[in-house]
Amino acid sequence: MRVGRLTKAHGLKGGLKIELYTDEPQRRFTKGATFTLQVPAASKWHRKSLEMTDFRVYNGHPVGFFKGVDDRSEAETLVKAILWVDQDPLELPAEPDAWYVHQLSGLKVVRDGVAIGIVSRVDAFPAQDILVIDVDGAEVMMPFIKAFVPSVDLQEGTVTITPPGGLFEELPDEAE
Repeated sequence: MRVGRLTKAHGLKGGLKIELYTDEPQRRFTKGATFTLQVPAASKWHRKSLEMTDFRVYNGHPVGFFKGVDDRSEAETLVKAILWVDQDPLELPAEPDAWYVHQLSGLKVVRDGVAIGIVSRVDAFPAQDILVIDVDGAEVMMPFIKAFVPSVDLQEGTVTITPPGGLFEELPDEAE
């Protein structure tokens, strides 16, 4: 699972600012945590991993320190690297009614007891996430909020929706 991206070197001792892709940084970024790196094939870090030695927040920015990255020059070779962790695909976040995005892709979308499509992805937006549903080859985007998505059942492989009128069908023209 993708948990962060290294954005720029911080200081002279090998620190790197991290863009977080997780709601659980206190769980993911701990001393001894190991991350698989996603970097270009030409990078010296290709097919390697990093072990975290320290995680701090400076002026509101998460900063990580890693074994073997002891100076700014070495840290700069890791800028733009994506950090991945291994995770059990069925493990859920500690928070109730929460799922990891990778668990939602491919689930059947059910409306009024009838399967109408498949979740193709979840897009993150500032206000809320958007559920992107493949309906017979066409993408329909719907806010991923409780009012429109009352339940997700990973065991059954379904997402139940109650969309607003007009999202999946055309509304009749009003008589003038």
